[in-house]
Amino acid sequence: MGHHHEVAPKGIYLFSPSGVVPNAEALDRARAHLKSMGFRTAVDRTALAAHERFAGTDTQRLAAINRAIKQKQPVVMATRGGYGLSRILPAIDWRAVADSGKTFVGLSDFTLFNLALLAKTGATSFSGPMAFHDFGGKNINDLTSALFTEALSRELEILSFEAPDTDAVDARGVLWGGNLAMVASLVGTPFMPKIKGGILFLEDVAEHPYRVERMLAQLWQAGILARQKAIVLGQFTDYKLGPLDNGFDLPSVVTWLRKTVKVPVVTGLPYGHVAVKATLPVGRKVGIATEDGMAYLVLEEH
Repeated sequence: MGHHHEVAPKGIYLFSPSGVVPNAEALDRARAHLKSMGFRTAVDRTALAAHERFAGTDTQRLAAINRAIKQKQPVVMATRGGYGLSRILPAIDWRAVADSGKTFVGLSDFTLFNLALLAKTGATSFSGPMAFHDFGGKNINDLTSALFTEALSRELEILSFEAPDTDAVDARGVLWGGNLAMVASLVGTPFMPKIKGGILFLEDVAEHPYRVERMLAQLWQAGILARQKAIVLGQFTDYKLGPLDNGFDLPSVVTWLRKTVKVPVVTGLPYGHVAVKATLPVGRKVGIATEDGMAYLVLEEH
C-alpha cells in the first residue's frame, strides 16, 4: 500500500440525515471554524429542515443523501446525530454512495450509515466529529480538529492513548463499530457487517451501565463478540446511577465482559459523546497493541 501523506480534501458538504438542527447559528459557527481549518463548506438545502424531531421528512432526508453523493465537495459530514437513519436505511442506494467516492463522516446515529455502507459495499467511511456539536459550539476542541484533519489526510499513523487496566493484545483486523445502541439495533438486519477477526470499537451516551451490559450481552449471544480479535471501549458518558445499583457501575460491566467473552478488551479510546474524539476509519484494516498501560491503534501501515 505504501505510505500516503495525501493532501487533506479541502471541501466539506454539510447535510442532515437524522435529527433536526436546533439552531442555525451553530451551523454558521461550524462553517467559520471549518474555514479557519482550511476547509471550504457547502450546506445542503434541507440541512435546517424540521419535521417532528427530524431534519425533514424521510423523503427529504433521502433526497439530501442523494444530493450529497452528486455534489462536488469530496467530504460529506453529518450536521448531527439524534435519530432518523433507522427509518430510511432500506431506501438508500448504497452502491451509489460507495461509487460516489465521497468521504462520509459522522457519529452517533450516523453509525448506522457507516455500518450499512460497509455491510452492503465494503466501502470505508469515518466515525468522527459533526458540524453542530463538535465545530458549532463556543469552545471548539483543538485536538478533535487536529485528529480530524490528520485522519482525512492519512497523516495520523498511530493513535496512542492511556488504557489503564487493559488486556494484552497485538492484533490486526478490520476496524468497525461506533455507537453501541446503533450496533445492537442492526443485529438480524441486512445492514450488520459480517466481520470476522475484526477490531470492534464502541461508545454510548445517556445509557445506564445495565443497559450497556444488556446490549453487549445481545452482541455476545448473537455470536458477534467472540468473532472479534479485540473489543475497544470508548467513552460511556452522561448516565445516572440509582440506589439499587449497590456498587454496580461501568467497571462491573467491563469485568463481566472480560469474564464472559474471551476476547481482549481495551479501554480508554478517546471517542464518543465527548469533547476530545478521534476520527476513526470504519472498514479499514488496522492494528491494535497494548503495552504498559498504553494502547496503540495503528491506522496507517508502511
